[in-house]
Amino acid sequence: MILDPLYGFVFFGLFSPGPNVVLLTASGARFGLRRTLPHLFGVVLGVGVTAGLTGLGIAALLREAPALELILKIAASGWMMWMAWGLWTADRRRGKADRDRPMTLIEGALFQWVNPKVWAVALAAASAYPGGGGPLAEALRLGSAFSGINLFCCTFWTSAGALLTYLLTTPRAWRIFARIMALALGSFSVMVFL
Repeated sequence: MILDPLYGFVFFGLFSPGPNVVLLTASGARFGLRRTLPHLFGVVLGVGVTAGLTGLGIAALLREAPALELILKIAASGWMMWMAWGLWTADRRRGKADRDRPMTLIEGALFQWVNPKVWAVALAAASAYPGGGGPLAEALRLGSAFSGINLFCCTFWTSAGALLTYLLTTPRAWRIFARIMALALGSFSVMVFL
């Protein structure tokens, strides 16, 4: 069904600010759209797989193993703090910036395993908008909905970041932007435990 409420929920869940939005916007600003594409496609792939797993019933596993949930929270918080530190100390000077690189496809996909926002949106979508099919049909439905919508969201935020390079023309402007992005990402790492 083309007007399935699931699509609206997924759009607003993925388009609103979170770790992926911050990282893709910052990467677009720092490296441009073209160099950020592997990271972008990794996010799309990882989010689709995560959503598909919720359709297979992984939520039940997380409810039955609270220690696993705590491990995921600690890993998520640690990884986001590490990336926030990287943004905080980012340097666009010639030489240093040339050695740095955006996340790879694999890194972008793997980050979704510890991205609390993606898990929250996927778990909420799976429970609030059940498709009525079996687990495999549900996994395919959720995975394709999340991947398709997220491709648009990721492209928008990466492009927005790339356009910001026209405003971030001085080292000071870049440093302020990078530190705002680092603080946003760092705050998400704390919210994992709330």
